[in-house]
Amino acid sequence: MKNRGLVRLAAACMAVGLLGSLMGLTVYAEEGENQESPFTEEELAYIAEGKTLKVGYVCDRIPVSFQGKDGELAGTSRLIFDRIAELSGLRFEYVPLPLGDITYDYLQTEGFDLVTSVEYNKENQKARGILISDPYLSSRKVIVARDSMRFESNAHYTAAISTGSQTIKKVIGDQYPNFTLVDYDSIEDCLDAVSKGEADLLIQNQYVAEHWLYKPIYHDLIAIPMLEMQDQLCFSAVVPIGQEDSAALEEKELVISIINKTIGQMSSGEVGSYIITSTLENMYEYSFSDFLYQYRYSVILLVIAALLITGLVYMSIFFRFRAIKAGADAKAKGDFLSSMSHEIRTPLNGLVSLNYLMSRNVDDEEKMREYLRQSYTVTQYLRSLLDNILDMSHLQSEKMELEQKPVDLKLLFATVDSVERNNMEEAGLTFRMEADLPCQCVTGDAVRIQQVLLNLLDNACKYTRRGGSVTVTAEQKESGEKVMTTVRVKDTGRGISEEFRKKIFTPFTQERETVSQGNQGTGLGLAICSLLAERMGGSLQVESALGEGSEFTFSFAGKRAALEEHTEMAETLREKPRILLAEDNELNGEILAEVLEEEGFEVLHVTDGQKAFQTFAASRPGEYGVILMDLLMPKMNGFEATKAIRALDRPDAATVKIFASTANTQQEDKEKAFASGMDDFIAKPINVKELLNKIQLAQVSGKA
Repeated sequence: MKNRGLVRLAAACMAVGLLGSLMGLTVYAEEGENQESPFTEEELAYIAEGKTLKVGYVCDRIPVSFQGKDGELAGTSRLIFDRIAELSGLRFEYVPLPLGDITYDYLQTEGFDLVTSVEYNKENQKARGILISDPYLSSRKVIVARDSMRFESNAHYTAAISTGSQTIKKVIGDQYPNFTLVDYDSIEDCLDAVSKGEADLLIQNQYVAEHWLYKPIYHDLIAIPMLEMQDQLCFSAVVPIGQEDSAALEEKELVISIINKTIGQMSSGEVGSYIITSTLENMYEYSFSDFLYQYRYSVILLVIAALLITGLVYMSIFFRFRAIKAGADAKAKGDFLSSMSHEIRTPLNGLVSLNYLMSRNVDDEEKMREYLRQSYTVTQYLRSLLDNILDMSHLQSEKMELEQKPVDLKLLFATVDSVERNNMEEAGLTFRMEADLPCQCVTGDAVRIQQVLLNLLDNACKYTRRGGSVTVTAEQKESGEKVMTTVRVKDTGRGISEEFRKKIFTPFTQERETVSQGNQGTGLGLAICSLLAERMGGSLQVESALGEGSEFTFSFAGKRAALEEHTEMAETLREKPRILLAEDNELNGEILAEVLEEEGFEVLHVTDGQKAFQTFAASRPGEYGVILMDLLMPKMNGFEATKAIRALDRPDAATVKIFASTANTQQEDKEKAFASGMDDFIAKPINVKELLNKIQLAQVSGKA
């Protein structure tokens, strides 16, 4: 994309350079500034009559000749006409000519005396019905074509032109006999035709072409100079073709003579200044549609964010109303909606403000990149808020069913260590994990245990300054079949005030000082962790003092379980598994595939459940380690495809990791997914970090 500031500077430099070249090219008559009066008595008498001459002008040749905002002729031609009027005393009125083919009969019938921006060439010099003046402006003609084009003068091309002049067509046809000329009504129509591939090129005046090429939609077009063709512009007088009106002919000859003498009085530097002025004052105006085109991906991001907010509001109200129907009182409803209003309006206000700043700073690429980064951060926060609200709703309504499967705590702690260690090191913290676990394997929900630990460690990292430390210790106590595992997360951070410790596990609660310092969160994470700990038969407690750090104690109960046999990958991670992605929305599939490929995974994307089943069935055993399965797809939905894969008579059909990937997050959807044979459930919009953690956990547990 072209930066408008740089474009204006480049245009100024180009114009200054052209000023020097115009010294020898622009004015073709002898300068006559020192003459007393260049006009004859007959010419002076005509000027004294004070007749107003009707001038027709082409209205889309910015910056040479066009209709200005006041409806009058504007551009270089207008500046020249004003100077002619000043030097000669002639009077003019300016009338725009219609776009397209302009015939002699039309000019004669409408009573035009003069036409501006006419090409000075041999064809017009000998044409009947017009008298042309000396040229007042000279530039190159250029070919406008797609950036990939390599122009060859003797090749066959379709050329778009926006002039009805037969003489111009003849000049181009004589110079390029292999060109096929196609008429369009306007310059913009010609450019659109070239940009879309309907025409190969456009032939146009250099100043006019370069004005339009500043428009972002034409970023793929370039101007190629035609060294063999100049574009000299002059004025023409409309004269009667027959000899019966010799007085009218003599009058037009008199007008052209006066104009020629006036042109001769203008220096080349003066004409050059007109070119610079009209070029700089009429630079292409950046419009709102140009902004939408140039930053279309940013706009899409904001639209997605808006949709996410809408979904968030809907889901929040829906789940809370279900809780109300189950027995929640009116006060709980009011408190919840008040909290939700605050949590949603805060990031929404940020998005609205960012949108306003983007519209005011479209030229500043550095600021635009920062605004996009901030927009991404806000949408990630909204996504986190939605996930937490769903978890909180399920926990409060007791609809979240926790698994009771064997959990290898050694492997789980190794996974947590590998996930968090890089974060701690980047934050400049010393990180240490010590676990005394006599009972390595207990029953429980590995995903939820890991969720609590990661949340506690993320908070410790967030609120501990560089140079501090975070320590994790774990111990166990057995009582009959029951095993109580206690994990302590201790940091040397800023600590928590006594007032805030009393309500730290209350939903939507954050300490005011931490929010003011930029540590924004949803205020749901610790509340969810506390509820999870209670559902696991344990608790979550905190001890802290301001300036002395904090210690969170998380305990959960389970039964002793037999430790499953693991291969060598129980100790070290295997190579990243190949992923089969089943997603019928092609855009979503392409984006997720690219994200996973950026993380080093090899991904194959299919667009329906039947293709997913057929692809897996045709693969080598063990070729795919993970399948991401959308639930609602054509031909065969995700449930059917999973059942078909699990029924295959091959060793990896029962062990390949299958994750449900869907926007349907009701408890019944999860139960149906697990019943069909899926191993886990990932809600859309997908949290990439969560997905990668699940894949990593599957690897260390020997399931992918």
